[in-house]
Amino acid sequence: MRCLICQSECSSFMDKGTDSPTHHCSECDLIFKDPSLFQDLSIQKLRYDLHQNSTEDMEYRAYFQKFIDFVLSSMGERDYPKSGLDFGSGRSSLLADMMSDIDITTLPYDPVYRADEELLDGRYNIVTSVEVFEHLTDPISTLKQIVSMTSSKGLIAIRTEFHHGVDGHEKWYYPKDPTHILFYTPKTFEKLSEIFGCKVVAHNEKNMILLEIN
Repeated sequence: MRCLICQSECSSFMDKGTDSPTHHCSECDLIFKDPSLFQDLSIQKLRYDLHQNSTEDMEYRAYFQKFIDFVLSSMGERDYPKSGLDFGSGRSSLLADMMSDIDITTLPYDPVYRADEELLDGRYNIVTSVEVFEHLTDPISTLKQIVSMTSSKGLIAIRTEFHHGVDGHEKWYYPKDPTHILFYTPKTFEKLSEIFGCKVVAHNEKNMILLEIN
């Protein structure tokens, strides 16, 4: 099996926690379920419809605030972004609204719930993507699209849980969601940045990473 990101040859193992054939790339550190287990959007939507995230839920707001705080604290001396797109927002526009509240005018886009394709033709100072990359069947084409929408020296802010290696993978909760199919580390995003001419600005070693377009 070739890696979905760098095309290196992968090793394979059976994830006993999910009974899923799974692959690991030692070159870029991507772990991914076998493509035979990938689901199309119509099937994934059945699970997404079960999410009950209220904009009035203070824990939900705190979850996004922590992400925003990470992004802002990692920017250093960079110019404050003025325009943004929340790529893969889900049904909620909460993250976009919270960013707009701090003068980063942000629009929500989601291929399932908010598929306004005209937004994908725009250019933004920052593109956020929260709990999206673990669902991607084609991370290369998706990041290529995101990069094309990000202005020069613009930022791409991603949240997805980083894996901690093959050992213990079967005990990790994250792969148990059948729509979670790809699992990354900062090393994986370093490889993606190399492919697309970006650079990693910062990460928290757990689940958040900030990239900059060169």
